[in-house]
Amino acid sequence: MIRAHSYFLPVISLVIIVLLSEPVLAKKVINLATSERAPYIGQELPNKGYVHELVTHVFERAGYEVNINFYPLARSLYLTKSGIVDGMMPTYYDSSLLTDIAYSAAFYGGNFGLMKKKSSTIPFDFNGNDSLVILFEKLKNYSIGVVRGVIISPEFEQANFLTKHLVSKDIFNLDMINFDRVDLIVIDKYTAADLVVNHRPHLIGKLEFISPFISPNKYHVAFSRKSKNYLQFTADFNQSLAEVTADGTFKKILNKHGIFTPRAIGQDEVNLTIGTVNNKDMLLMRELSTEFELLNPKITLTWKVLDENTLRKRLLGDLAISDGQFDIMTIGLYEALIWAKNDWLYPLVDLPKEYDMQDVFPVLRQGFTYNNSLYALPFYSESSMTYYRKDLFKAAHINMPENPTYNEIKEYASLLHNPKEKIYGICLRGKPGWGENIALFTTIVNTHAGKWFDNKWQPKLDSLAWQQALILYKELLTQYGPPNPTLNGYNENKQLFSDGHCAIWIDATVAAGELFDVEKSKVSAHVALANAPVVKAKAGANWFWSWALAVSKSSKNREASTKFIAWATSKNYIKQVAKKAGWIAVPPGTRKSTYQNKNYQTAAPFSNFILNTIEEVSFLDTTLQHNNYRGIQFVEIPEFPALGHQVGLNIAKVIEGKMTIKRALSQSQRLVDEQMRVSKYY
Repeated sequence: MIRAHSYFLPVISLVIIVLLSEPVLAKKVINLATSERAPYIGQELPNKGYVHELVTHVFERAGYEVNINFYPLARSLYLTKSGIVDGMMPTYYDSSLLTDIAYSAAFYGGNFGLMKKKSSTIPFDFNGNDSLVILFEKLKNYSIGVVRGVIISPEFEQANFLTKHLVSKDIFNLDMINFDRVDLIVIDKYTAADLVVNHRPHLIGKLEFISPFISPNKYHVAFSRKSKNYLQFTADFNQSLAEVTADGTFKKILNKHGIFTPRAIGQDEVNLTIGTVNNKDMLLMRELSTEFELLNPKITLTWKVLDENTLRKRLLGDLAISDGQFDIMTIGLYEALIWAKNDWLYPLVDLPKEYDMQDVFPVLRQGFTYNNSLYALPFYSESSMTYYRKDLFKAAHINMPENPTYNEIKEYASLLHNPKEKIYGICLRGKPGWGENIALFTTIVNTHAGKWFDNKWQPKLDSLAWQQALILYKELLTQYGPPNPTLNGYNENKQLFSDGHCAIWIDATVAAGELFDVEKSKVSAHVALANAPVVKAKAGANWFWSWALAVSKSSKNREASTKFIAWATSKNYIKQVAKKAGWIAVPPGTRKSTYQNKNYQTAAPFSNFILNTIEEVSFLDTTLQHNNYRGIQFVEIPEFPALGHQVGLNIAKVIEGKMTIKRALSQSQRLVDEQMRVSKYY
């Protein structure tokens, strides 16, 4: 017994030491409150916005478990001051709150500037070198809208001679200037852009900032002094923030959300800023563009590569406030003619003879031409179709018809759905966005014989066709789809299918190259194709889209920009892609010569199927009943991105079980009707 007791003493001692030290080793936890402040933070933004992602990353890097909950602003402040939560963010520095709050080091929150109508005849000439004191002296005879409680700058706060009209929200400021109730408004650049794009689309292109910007918009985390660890929280956050700033992580997070800081360039250097989407074709273009820079040593390229939703928001936001961040814009068939008509793009002239415009498919030349002038060059084009796993179908003794119906698709998905093995019956775009869930869902509406508007521009979103389409869409995603379908857009579903997790996927024809590529797809040997499904009507069941490159009218580098996009969409570029990544990887759907090339036909066994799909597309045959708008998966009107954004959010809430179908469609009908009235369609 003595020996046994002696043997266990060290073990018992070790256990005691571990137990005593457990609180020291326990993970640190911080609880924070926040409120909606788009585009910097918000529950419906990607990763809940830049600030949410940054603050979470900074604290996790310092060893914390981070809990962030959304509340109204006043509630967040109350919870922080009373010590119920450890802090709130993002917030401005306010010296009057220092008895209750300790502030972290500052981090980026945009820039406050003075915005006016483009049509305004304000008769003073600003000098970018003027001090703020001089600037405000020049403003003393003008009325300025400003949000109550927002601290702009010491100079602005001390300028008591200014006529300031206080409002509670930035959106009210935009309405004030729109109705000429003020001459200028003070607003953050990115906030203004997002509000116009998502909520006041009739103001796109009608507003502009004057120089100079008043001040950088600095955000902080505000820590409650009633929290016993507030000093440690502050020190840890500040140290970790300095580390992520030094190693470039901070800038990467900013850029991921489409928030950029200016780039310094040489005096004799032409810098082209390119906004593009984060798909494999565009990433390869960025990689190959080093050859363009070698051929043009005085031109440098700055790439802003964003996910599809963020790209569209930032490009349109750039136009909304006349910001001029981009020289070259990656746009599509929806934007081209609207933006050309609004004089937001340069026409493309003096293309080199070897470009061979007649080699480009006629439907694309037509799609990017306005008033007999070409405004964008197509990089690739796509329709939609059904991908399926022929090995799974064979094992289940199912035959996929060439032209399936949605009822058949639903039956096959139910038979093949096997979530225990991580094989899902069907994968569909569920991520909200007019180019994500709305692109697919609109084709489902079309084939149910529905439409967005009647011939008098009255919205039809509460129609039986929309109800039936949403019932089907919800059933497919929630009963036979992968978990959390509203997080999955084109890229996420493509990865799921490539990794063997989808039995069926209805999406863009452009994905075929990657799905059939043995180096990129685990199921390349088992991929088969069918046409996009139908219900009542074939018209509009297949979408048509083309990503193209255009030159922004705000660019000061028109000639160099045109030179780049001609290079990136040329026959020679296609040969460069083939040399680098193989013929299966070349941009599809743009040139006849690609589909006539024996090498491409051999590498891409799907080429004729896709060619036939694209050649059958008609801009006129988009719905069963005639309509007065162009577009298949979109409506070619300036307001559509805002409408598609809001309706897409409502549809996502249906999938998530947060809203009934009836409520989602009636609310969508109401908001579309309100916008069409404001835009004076009727």
